[in-house]
Parts: sequence; structure tokens; C-alpha cells
Amino acid sequence: MLAVCVLLLAGSAGCGSGDAREGGASPTPVGRLLEDRDKDGRPYREVAWEGVPDVRVEVQPDAAGGWGIRLAVRNFRFSPAGTAAKAVAGRGLAHLYVDGRLVARLRTPGYRLAARLVPRGTHQVTARLYADDGTVWAVDGRPVESAADVTASKPGPGAPPSAAGRRKARTQATVTRSQSGGRGSPGRAGEAS
Repeated sequence: MLAVCVLLLAGSAGCGSGDAREGGASPTPVGRLLEDRDKDGRPYREVAWEGVPDVRVEVQPDAAGGWGIRLAVRNFRFSPAGTAAKAVAGRGLAHLYVDGRLVARLRTPGYRLAARLVPRGTHQVTARLYADDGTVWAVDGRPVESAADVTASKPGPGAPPSAAGRRKARTQATVTRSQSGGRGSPGRAGEAS
């Protein structure tokens, strides 16, 4: 379709193909862009329920004192580094947040979260799916994401501050999962789906 722009002496007329929609959303080849944005200003890309990408975050203490992160995805494939910055259905990367702070951009389902990023106390680890163009995959105006509440503890009084003591404390840490946005509900063993 050929779009023509006309400049008038009084100003410029709008240019476009006539495909703009009312309601603040603009059409795109994959879903539609919403005016809603994440806290970093990235627009949400609304997709239909059928074939929507989905993510579940699983967090386990690891032997080195940190946390092993595993993302279980459905209808989604991680794009390799260097992928063109365009939205392709069911492709992209995940952003990993701890207490709302971005800690990693993931192009694989596994990640090791350093212990220093999850100090003593309860923290929320969130994985959110993004298209390669930087837009946030969304359904019903909400981002496709999953969260896990992680409680880290330190060794009790009198315990040596050794690596073994920290590892034991990590293993005894309480890990609960909850869904925050996206789709699904807690599944078996409390995992968010």
C-alpha cells in the first residue's frame, strides 16, 4: 500500500496507511502494541490467548551458596544473541528481576543467581518475557511473567560462618512460588504455571 504525505502551507497533514486504530493501540504483524508500558518504558505487545507464550520460574538453592534459576516456557523459544530487533511470535528473551530490579537478560532457560543478590530475608524473583524488539509479551493487558518468593536465611547462632554452613542454610531456605500476572495458577508442588 502506498502512503502519500502532503505538506500544506499552513502545516503538514498526517502521513500513514490508514490502518491506525482507535483506543491507543496500533496494529503490528505480531499482536498489537498497547499504550501500557513496563517501568522501563517498554510497550506491551498484546497477543491472543491462543498460542500465547507462557513462563514458569523455578528457584532452588545451589551447592555454591547461590540460587539456580530454571525457566519453564511454553509456546516460546529463546532467541540467540544478535537476533534482529523485531517481534516474532513466540520468540524473544526473558528479563529476570529480584525485588523489581533487573539482574539479567536471559537467552537460555537456566541461570545462576549470585547469593549477594538475594541477601537474608524474603525476596521476589520474577521472570518476564520480551520480544526481540524489546516489547513486553502481554495478555489481557498484563505482562506474561511468573514470580517466586524466595526466603534466604543465615546459619543459626554458634554455627561457623563457613561455606558449608552457608550452603546448609541455603538448602534449608523456604522457596514458595506464586503467579504474578501472565496466565496460569499455582500447580503441583506450589510451582507457578
